[in-house]
Amino acid sequence: MEMGKGFLFEARQKRFSFNEYNFYVDLVLYNRMLQCYVLVDLKIDKLTHQDLGQMQMYVNYFDRYVKLDFEKPTIGILLCKSKEDALVELTLPKDTNIYASAYELCLPDKSLLQTKLKQWIDEYEKQQEENFLT
Repeated sequence: MEMGKGFLFEARQKRFSFNEYNFYVDLVLYNRMLQCYVLVDLKIDKLTHQDLGQMQMYVNYFDRYVKLDFEKPTIGILLCKSKEDALVELTLPKDTNIYASAYELCLPDKSLLQTKLKQWIDEYEKQQEENFLT
């Protein structure tokens, strides 16, 4: 309810295996309105480039092995104690579906969350339109 309309909870500490290694995604959600998976990883310390790479691997795995053809690309969200924007921009490609944010001890106003989600959707749609035109 706090994240907005259309979110469905799928799993906590969702395990997937790849080449004898086990990996665990903290939260796996699905958004019916966006028709995509949303992966959330919670970090208790400062965000590192390793955390970003790990989420990129999770997103790639879901896009390649879990999502169906009609579904939109997986979104990854990293919530951490603190982050440096320059590190995030340098580590992730410009067209990524991965977002990092420092968490707060209390949630912001519901309208602020809705505004931010709408902004992300608009950015995604603009990006898709630009990709279509090129």
